[in-house]
Amino acid sequence: MTLPRCLPYVLKQVTRHRVRSLLTVAGIAIAMFLFTVVQAMSEGVGEATSASANETTLVVYRKDRYCPATSQLPQDYQRRIESVEGVVSATPTKVVVSNCRTSLDVVTYRGVPKDAFLRDRGDALEIVAGSVADWQRRTDAALVGETLANRRALRPGMTFDAAGITVYVAGVFRSDDPQDQNVAFTSLEFVQLAGRDQLGIVTQFEVKVADASLLEDVAASIDETFATAQEPTATFTKQAFVGRIASDLIELVGFARWLGLGCLAAVLALVGNSILLSVQSRVSEHAVLQTLGFSGRLVTALIVAEGILLAIVGGAVGASAALAVAHIGSFALSVEGTSIPIIADPALLLTGLVVCGVIGVVAGLFPAWQASRREIAACFRTA
Repeated sequence: MTLPRCLPYVLKQVTRHRVRSLLTVAGIAIAMFLFTVVQAMSEGVGEATSASANETTLVVYRKDRYCPATSQLPQDYQRRIESVEGVVSATPTKVVVSNCRTSLDVVTYRGVPKDAFLRDRGDALEIVAGSVADWQRRTDAALVGETLANRRALRPGMTFDAAGITVYVAGVFRSDDPQDQNVAFTSLEFVQLAGRDQLGIVTQFEVKVADASLLEDVAASIDETFATAQEPTATFTKQAFVGRIASDLIELVGFARWLGLGCLAAVLALVGNSILLSVQSRVSEHAVLQTLGFSGRLVTALIVAEGILLAIVGGAVGASAALAVAHIGSFALSVEGTSIPIIADPALLLTGLVVCGVIGVVAGLFPAWQASRREIAACFRTA
């Protein structure tokens, strides 16, 4: 007798005690739901803060300022920044957020010079609905990131209001940059006027550098240029800027990883307890199996297979639910206009199933070892 031919028996044992099995699966599903959410947040942190080898973008911000509302730089800094050796272009950006505190639903407007923005960034945006031409034609038009559009159910031709600014949705775009996915790009002048007549004032400059090796030197040169100005600057790489703004959020996600490990421990305990109870209630049955010629190894394999089945079913339910919630909700952790995406990657489901399978094996080993080492006669006496 081989294990594959005994799989119907394993399924029968799992379904024999339906209430116990359902409670075990439910507990595993809840734990794996939390574990998958934590993993999705961790992946989002990694994507938002990891720099690529060819990264050539700097962010120039007002020194000693954090929330976009407090960072105010003269727009005419652009000319002086572009005169720094190694700078290709500098795009003035006015950032307005609906909520500067940490939240799952923040609308971030980024006012930009449309022509310069399309010249520097247009190729990186994939328009999935609407058109860029409509965005260029209307002063109050916005190009909305796909994640923000899904979360707010926005479609081209609609209007929406946030932070006291009402815009027309001209298009929805997709971008590899997680920051772009959660913003609405509008005309710079439109956002400046909507922000109480702040023409000539911007929040930051996004600076393109000729080569990644020049990032540190260019950043230092820019800050030195404005060191004695009325509005001094602080210049960072794009990923360092995100990490600085969202440092508390990143620490919170790091702490949440311990919650994820706790969830795995809970899964181990649930599966182990269920299998142990199942084995103790079937002592004589295992003796009968051995009498019929089932080897100790096969009995061990059958018990371990029960643990794997329970763990994988519960893990699949929990991980699938987490991915569905993350996908439907299109959530992102936002703070001070910076977004940390919650990435609903299907690969997380596979990871969760593998983890649950390993836990099922570990949880079933001890009860299986106990059952396989019992003498047949002793099993009948115990029964």
